[in-house]
Amino acid sequence: MKKQELLDKRYLRMASIWAENSYCQRRQVGALLVKDKMIISDGYNGTPSGFENVCEDEHGKTKAYVLHAEANAITKVAKSNNSSEDATLYVTTSPCMECSKLIIQAGIKRVVYAERYRNADGLKILERAGIDLLNLDI
Repeated sequence: MKKQELLDKRYLRMASIWAENSYCQRRQVGALLVKDKMIISDGYNGTPSGFENVCEDEHGKTKAYVLHAEANAITKVAKSNNSSEDATLYVTTSPCMECSKLIIQAGIKRVVYAERYRNADGLKILERAGIDLLNLDI
């Protein structure tokens, strides 16, 4: 196994562990942004800062204001002195369309994901933008 593949699997496992921080019941998703072999940001799905840590309504439906793990990682790096330009995003579930647009605009060059999201539109737009995609089992 090549060194990059080993690193990809390790970072993806770390994203999986990070997902355990999520209070969401339906799905826990974790994301890491890595650049030059350094983790520059992290995120997991959940409510905005200062909101109650309840992701689903009384019917089990995800609340509209819940942020995805990728969006949390990208907005977190935006508040830092780091740049996501040419970074790799490791995420436990492939990005949706909205997160994919953020990924493109953030200059992220690679996305490594474990589980495929039910809607592949996000992957299609990432592919169209020339972003390298890698689906790995962890």
